[in-house]
Amino acid sequence: MRLVDGAAKARESEELVEADVPATVVCAHCGDADCPGCLNELTRSGVVAVVPWERPGTSAWTRLWATARATTFDADRFFETMPDGPLGPALRFAVASEMIASAAMGLLLFVPLTILAPGWVKHVLLDDGGLLLRVVVAGVPALAALLVAAHVAHGWALDLGARRSGARGATTRAIRFGLYATGWDLVIGPLGAVVVALKEGLRASFSIAGVGMGLPGRSARAFLRGCYRLEGRSAQPALRASYAAAVVATAVGTIAVFGALVVALMI
Repeated sequence: MRLVDGAAKARESEELVEADVPATVVCAHCGDADCPGCLNELTRSGVVAVVPWERPGTSAWTRLWATARATTFDADRFFETMPDGPLGPALRFAVASEMIASAAMGLLLFVPLTILAPGWVKHVLLDDGGLLLRVVVAGVPALAALLVAAHVAHGWALDLGARRSGARGATTRAIRFGLYATGWDLVIGPLGAVVVALKEGLRASFSIAGVGMGLPGRSARAFLRGCYRLEGRSAQPALRASYAAAVVATAVGTIAVFGALVVALMI
């Protein structure tokens, strides 16, 4: 009896030990336990965070790129399941994305000028009181601010249109939609194409142009479906309001950017 009792206790102890040790949680896409969030890990689960940018423990660039890539290549799932939350992290993501995207665009324009007209570039960069440098210093932040404002207006207008359609308001979540939508500009821009080519190959890089076609509309419809339960005709007023707000914000911001450049040239 003692031998039987001892064996039973041993088996019971082993079962308890096994029950007390939780299974390792790994990414459903890459299998890495330390993954900040691949696009295929975006689920409706309340346990798994949807926004990789808001996960601590990895580098800022890793979280930034994972989030931007998800907003572009898996936009439907990302924006439909995106939860509400604080605006601070989303704003920091938007500013970082647009600053990098704007600087990359400026560099893309600068390189051909340097090759085609090196004398002129040297003149405006060094001999003319640093004219080009002043334009860049003023222009990059101004362009980034313009793009962030346009995206915020887009999200805010979606909420306004959804309210008019009878849905319950979710202003903070809608503004988060606009702020995280700035990830499009990072991935679709020249730097994004280079990063995708290095990470995933030229075929994936060439596919960016096709992915970008209709991306704002697809993302907005996914967000309306997930946040407000609006689809089809019921979503049209919100979509029209968002397009109009984005156009107005872009027009006003463009005037402001040109004003900033004029001031930079006059200083």
